[in-house]
Amino acid sequence: MQQNDKAVLVYVTYPGVEAAEQTGAALVDMGLAACVNILPGMVSIYVWEGARQRDAEAVMIVKTRATLADRVVAETLRRHSYETPAVLVLPVEGGSPRYLDWIFGQTANPAPANPSDPSVSG
Repeated sequence: MQQNDKAVLVYVTYPGVEAAEQTGAALVDMGLAACVNILPGMVSIYVWEGARQRDAEAVMIVKTRATLADRVVAETLRRHSYETPAVLVLPVEGGSPRYLDWIFGQTANPAPANPSDPSVSG
């Protein structure tokens, strides 16, 4: 773990639970997320292309570390069906030390980055 690495949450909306589950499972399987929570039944109201919209959606909350956030965002965007999905990285300021340690343990050995991934620097 890098010295200044911290836990973060990545908040993502999806058109439904199935799409969120597919991406969430892949993130966990790749070691990029310790856990994802998928919350069905959300209603979103927003303006898109000049018209107010109302859609039923699902929310996925990804628990990961700051040093993996760019890869999580890139992988999420790559798999997402929306043109402009809501993908936000939110800092975690504290919490249960044992749970935070678990997040870091679960994400300690992520799958190697794809060199063509634009979120991979170096």
